[in-house]
Amino acid sequence: MTLTLQSSTSFINLKETKGVKTPDDFLSMVSFAQSKPSCRLVAKSSMQEAQLSHETIMEGRKNEKREKLHELTASHSNSSRKVPVFVMLPLDTMTMGGNLNKPRAMNASLMALKSSGAEGVMVDAWWGLVEKDGPLKYNWEGYAELVKMCQEHGLKLQVVMSFHQCGGNVGDSCSIPLPPWVLEEISKNPDLVYTDRSGRRNPEYISLGCDMLPVLKGRTPIQVYADYMRSFRERFNDYLGNVIVEIQVGMGPCGELRYPAYPESNGTWRFPGIGEFQCYDKYMRASLAAAAKAAGKDDWGRGGPHDSGQYNQFPEDTRFFQRDGTWNSEYGQFFLEWYSGKLLEHGDRILAAGESIYQGTGAKLSGKVAGIHWHYNTRSHAAELTAGYYNTRHRDGYLPIARMLAKHRVVLNFTCMEMRDGEQPHSANCSPEGLVRQVKTAARTAGVELAGENALERYDVGAFSQVLATSMSDSGNGLSAFTFLRMNKRLFEPENWRNLVQFVKSMSEGGRNASLPECDSSRTNLYVRFIKESHSKKATEVAVV
Repeated sequence: MTLTLQSSTSFINLKETKGVKTPDDFLSMVSFAQSKPSCRLVAKSSMQEAQLSHETIMEGRKNEKREKLHELTASHSNSSRKVPVFVMLPLDTMTMGGNLNKPRAMNASLMALKSSGAEGVMVDAWWGLVEKDGPLKYNWEGYAELVKMCQEHGLKLQVVMSFHQCGGNVGDSCSIPLPPWVLEEISKNPDLVYTDRSGRRNPEYISLGCDMLPVLKGRTPIQVYADYMRSFRERFNDYLGNVIVEIQVGMGPCGELRYPAYPESNGTWRFPGIGEFQCYDKYMRASLAAAAKAAGKDDWGRGGPHDSGQYNQFPEDTRFFQRDGTWNSEYGQFFLEWYSGKLLEHGDRILAAGESIYQGTGAKLSGKVAGIHWHYNTRSHAAELTAGYYNTRHRDGYLPIARMLAKHRVVLNFTCMEMRDGEQPHSANCSPEGLVRQVKTAARTAGVELAGENALERYDVGAFSQVLATSMSDSGNGLSAFTFLRMNKRLFEPENWRNLVQFVKSMSEGGRNASLPECDSSRTNLYVRFIKESHSKKATEVAVV
């Protein structure tokens, strides 16, 4: 049977798999149709297009011809720490009805991932699907099927408590809104969601300003999140700690602890804009007014900075973020302390609930922090400030976050691990490498585990090499795990698959023996040019659709 790439799916679609029961059965029947190896980088959004220009990609292709993973890892050969690799499942792994999407295709895909040496997979447990039918009415059936499937294949599972909307951000390929009954409450009271200075409402996530108010049919948002996590624990208690090894607690847009300062929906924001502060719903405004009054500065509580510009401006275009701008004044420091402090309080509340619910289960807790690397090389770090990270040339904004996570024994999960400074547009003053170094230092200082993800879909050797360099460390601040974004049809293209297998192998061996042999007797390399005639006559076609 031939594996052909026909259209856009998230995973392998089996039209007939009745005779396939084990990974060996699957691999003995599979071959790839010959195709030209692809080393293109996915660059669908404006942010991705800006970061991965045509010139960068062409240069990357030239580099890949002479770059091998084992060459890069030579300097790390004395580090033998295994870094397990997980693979993110598609955003639409569950149907809108709450069932597992294309279960036979998922089964075959999990077989392949197991053969690659991957430790497991990650999946979003969408609030908008599970509690869709009404308050405290949970449907976990689709997830139960996935958990059992992972168990059968010997794969571990990371589950994200996704309290945010899917759609409107980088890489979002489907739309999953918040639960209908929550949207009904928002329609009655639009101040339940984040609001910018112009009055734009963002329905991605409930505003942290009403965390402790009973605005969701008699429950506070924190109570709603806790009830949801408790329901998950009760439903999957037998699997926690053995199959389900990690619970990532969503704390904001994209599941990240941040404000929705750079929304891509409707073209509101484009990379590398500075974004806007999200503190104009009535609950946030009331909190700001109270903080200003307590500081004896009533005038400071009338709203956010008036000179902070608009979403798509650069720092030097604004009085607030320019080199010696208002951000560094007494007022700026007051506002940024309040704005970032509210975000820390929000994370602390949710993680305290998660810790009390999952303690003793054997499953780790993790929290995700966004890799906002544009304008990092400026004094004000404007894009980080609007997102809630009070990180400037004079102040470390990630150490307080790391300490808050450490307080609850939560793993710090950080993105943009695959990015290099030289790939970014010069005008954006980016430094993903500098940002990752800073976060690694903060994690080590706070005594918190650090895990990583790639921010954009990439399958090239250069990206994998950068992750490998970041993950290995002789100074005790390497990665405890890495989650690769994402499983889709492109992952199973011959060259991309070989790169992934080689990467997983290197991560599992501390950077040693990274090169993948031309002939893989263990059959982890799915790039097979042909199979026996008897098999191909009997086999049913496997397609990535």
